[in-house]
Amino acid sequence: MEFGVQIGSAEFSEIKELAAAAERLGFGVIMTPDHIVYEGPEKQVDAGWLSYDAMVRAAIMLEATKRVQVGHLVLCNLFRHPAITAQSITSLDRLSGGRAFCGIGTGWTATEFAMTGIPYPDMPTRLEMLDEALTVMKMLWSQERTTFAGKHYQLKDAMLHPKPTRMPPILLGGGGKGLLRVAAKHADVVNIIAEVGANGYISTAEAGKLTDEAFRSKVQFLRDEAKRHGRDGNAIRISNVTFTTMLTDSVEHAQGVCKAMAGMFNIPAEAVPKTPLALIGTPPDVAAEISRRKREWGLDQIVFSAREPALLERLAKEVIPQVK
Repeated sequence: MEFGVQIGSAEFSEIKELAAAAERLGFGVIMTPDHIVYEGPEKQVDAGWLSYDAMVRAAIMLEATKRVQVGHLVLCNLFRHPAITAQSITSLDRLSGGRAFCGIGTGWTATEFAMTGIPYPDMPTRLEMLDEALTVMKMLWSQERTTFAGKHYQLKDAMLHPKPTRMPPILLGGGGKGLLRVAAKHADVVNIIAEVGANGYISTAEAGKLTDEAFRSKVQFLRDEAKRHGRDGNAIRISNVTFTTMLTDSVEHAQGVCKAMAGMFNIPAEAVPKTPLALIGTPPDVAAEISRRKREWGLDQIVFSAREPALLERLAKEVIPQVK
């Protein structure tokens, strides 16, 4: 079981400190998102979001650490041509001696495209583009010259030198069947979230549909699709990011938090501790829930959205050692 940390909006000095702390505490992977603006549920824009370049943030994390894997959760394919993404990931790989991975998705936050004028195709087109982009990147990373005549990308005798020290592992993030089909062809790791691509924003109603049962169903769908492509679906690692992580000092406090969240997502309060979106409870209860997800979902990786060093320390010392 791999434990990771997602670091989002933070100043450069804080990014360095959090990355170094995460490594010191034993976390194995650090991730950062890729947004121009950040939206919470129901299009609540965070006007204070620090919109630093995602590649620069990853480079800072790599420079601040020596062992952990670093990548994105996830890059927006529409923001960059795949040749540029391949070049950037290669640069991070070479900078770190092979610790960078490529986390990428279709792009989904409609607000970012509306405000910038960057083209925002429909969902089927974005999925086609992601599929082609992944094919192109893998070719650039492995072939001396790449020629590709796709519907969305065309390359002729394209070169990328130097090559990465290893084929960068590919993490895909998303939750719809279209994304899972693409992941079944290309991904080494799949981070399953609520479906946001078609809507273009985080809908609380849609988020509430990502139940314990729904997560397991998506994992099975991915495994079955991988088999259709001649891949071993069980070899694809399953990742879960918890957008809310809260350690409480009592069961009663946890129940109160769960009751409040239940109203937001229109789900029963007793279902909240098992929702893939959150981890709430006392340290022993949170450890038991992670162990259950590992056992019942086939979970290989859990990523905590946590900026507070104190919370990271509690997770490392009070929760992770109890996970079985």
